[in-house]
Amino acid sequence: MIVFDLICRDGGHQFEGWFGSSGDYAEQQAAGLIDCPSCGCNTVDKAVMAPNVGIKGNQRSGVKPVSESVESGPTEMGASKENEQSMAKAVTLPAEVQEMVGKLAKAQAEMLEQSEWVGGDFPEEARAIHYGEKDAAPIHGTASPDDVAELEEEGIDVVPLPLPVTPPEAQN
Repeated sequence: MIVFDLICRDGGHQFEGWFGSSGDYAEQQAAGLIDCPSCGCNTVDKAVMAPNVGIKGNQRSGVKPVSESVESGPTEMGASKENEQSMAKAVTLPAEVQEMVGKLAKAQAEMLEQSEWVGGDFPEEARAIHYGEKDAAPIHGTASPDDVAELEEEGIDVVPLPLPVTPPEAQN
């Protein structure tokens, strides 16, 4: 697995993309199969990142430090200098953490296959199930922090997903 910081040309939105290899990214990008989760555009490029250089063999091992890129002016995609600086940091995770995140992503994907996407109707759907107006079924969707607080006050259990989810209408 490889993780790239990506940015859409239309809105300058930054997000992560996980790919099997650099070649998988290149194929998907060339085919226009990568969409921005914020605005849905499919004109997406890799964001500016500094390379991560490993430590020498005779130095302490462990977590590699955060790499920072050199400051520069606005990008050709129209991102502000402030945006560019915020997206210029990259962190290399230890192999154990990468493996754990991969397992977590796989478990979440399997769980979501058994669940119905209800989008922004999540609070209403959760209430309907809780109060017996609908048959019990696993659902997932979006809710504001205020909606979540109200659901919890009503005794309705709500669990946030550990990893971001792309709504079905935004997927290819």
